[in-house]
Amino acid sequence: MTALVFAALGALIGFGLLLLVEGLRGRAVVPRLDGRVPGGGTRQGFLFRAALGLVIGVLVFLVTGWPVAAVATVFGVVLAPGFFGGQRHQQETISRTEAIAGWTEMIRDNLAGAAGLEQALLATAPLAPTAIADEVGRFEARLERQVPLVEALAALGDDLDHPSADLVVVAIAKASRMEVRELNPLLTRLAESIRADVRMRLRVEVSWARIRQSSRIVVGCTLGFIVALFAFARNLLRPYNTVSGQ
Repeated sequence: MTALVFAALGALIGFGLLLLVEGLRGRAVVPRLDGRVPGGGTRQGFLFRAALGLVIGVLVFLVTGWPVAAVATVFGVVLAPGFFGGQRHQQETISRTEAIAGWTEMIRDNLAGAAGLEQALLATAPLAPTAIADEVGRFEARLERQVPLVEALAALGDDLDHPSADLVVVAIAKASRMEVRELNPLLTRLAESIRADVRMRLRVEVSWARIRQSSRIVVGCTLGFIVALFAFARNLLRPYNTVSGQ
């Protein structure tokens, strides 16, 4: 039994190190994951955290002998960005939402002086807010390659991956097939609605910031207490060495 446990640990360490090295080199080891990844971030970041979590989890097991602590460590490393980076992610979302509202207003203002809808969109691309500049830049490149406007708009919606952007993209796509003159009032209402969404997100963020800070303090104190006991009063943790303790 002991030999099987150590063989499994060796395999996990080897696989974790392989993922870690290949992740740093930017190479794929496992098939591409679809959908959202646990803890947020990119798929490559998730694989890197999973590899790092496996390595640290095995080390925790070798030091403590607690399988539960090893498993908890793996999940903790994988989900860490969602716990510690939630505020940053929310601020990025707010910035992107506000940028979409600003770009919507740019399109509306340029429609009056442009020769057509596509020209107005091209005119706003170099001036797009920083938070969405890359996505809008790729949209501009598609239009310059003569990609049909509706197809380019669909790709822009996929790139932005934001519900407010979807509303703007659908409105522009419909206007390209019908009357562009009705687009100005619609874009105005959409920009106002998106800015209202930004104000709502800011109010929510204020309330969530206090909760996140309290949660971090509780988790930090708990982990610090366990580490202190393990270092200076290991006899108090002896019950956790048994199966029933685990």
